[in-house]
Amino acid sequence: MTGVHEHIAEAVKAPDVVAVPPDMVCLRFETMKLYSALGAVRRLLDTGAVRPGDTLVDSSSGIYAHALALACHRYGLHCHIVGSTTVDKTLRVQLEILGATVEQVRPSDDLRLDQNLRVARVQEILRDNPGYHWMRQYHDDIHYLGYAEVAERLGREVPDRPLHLVGPVGTGASTGAVAQYLREAGRDVRLTGIQPFGSVTFGAEHVPDPDMIIAGIGSAIEFRNVRHRLYDAVHWVCFEHAVSAAVALLRDTGIFAGLSSGAAYLAALWERERHTERTHVFIAPDMGHRYVDAAFDRHPKAEDLDRLAPKEIADPGELALPWSAMDLAAARTAAHPHLQEALR
Repeated sequence: MTGVHEHIAEAVKAPDVVAVPPDMVCLRFETMKLYSALGAVRRLLDTGAVRPGDTLVDSSSGIYAHALALACHRYGLHCHIVGSTTVDKTLRVQLEILGATVEQVRPSDDLRLDQNLRVARVQEILRDNPGYHWMRQYHDDIHYLGYAEVAERLGREVPDRPLHLVGPVGTGASTGAVAQYLREAGRDVRLTGIQPFGSVTFGAEHVPDPDMIIAGIGSAIEFRNVRHRLYDAVHWVCFEHAVSAAVALLRDTGIFAGLSSGAAYLAALWERERHTERTHVFIAPDMGHRYVDAAFDRHPKAEDLDRLAPKEIADPGELALPWSAMDLAAARTAAHPHLQEALR
């Protein structure tokens, strides 16, 4: 039947393209990493690296877990998730009903400890089950493949003028992939990545954010599939600012999205004033439901975004809470030891 999806994963993966005043566009996903998981699983099946009935395993703070479970359900594979404490009951129950097995590492307020524990547990599982396939969402470039479809749609639906794409860096196979495919198609794209403080990806490990619960957009361990050279700017946004911006996004536009979406909205508003020649597109990679208690319930205390501005820095050594922004053009010629090699 024309227009009927073969599986719910195909139906929910596509973003809503929403006009956001003043002169911006939001790519609002229910679960953005479905593109990552579906694209990777299809390639693994096509190449014979995995076969129906095999078990795929990975670590996740939540969004990828849901995406991988749906992809496995779609293609007849088993799924095992090692989750962080941010995998709440609502998500865990969905994963289990979809057929995934789920285990969570012990609670920790330390991002590095949480992620190291999850990776160590995955490695234990692989030693005990050598037939399992580790998806390596933090490291394998196979996760770029699915985002070609996002880039094609964005290129088709957003007016043909220079773009500015703003969104969470995460594993690298999201904003970076979309920007790369758009550029390969000939589009002029400026790319700004969103990071939490404490993430090593762009050298912020020395400035922790004690309230940070948006681990999915950054990491205390190296993500080897992040292509640093794709990014033109980075904004580090603290938890409280992300909460205020997510609340403002809902209040201003009706879009109910997660904390990384709020941070992207905040950065896009600031960048829009400095790059008026571009169409500004910010990515909202997931819904806001899992942040209701920890974030949205604080809405009476949300700050006015007009009163917020980043500290503009030239080197990660200058990073400071609550919000810092860096143009990477200067950083690529600087001598910062962590970034010099990665940003070439």
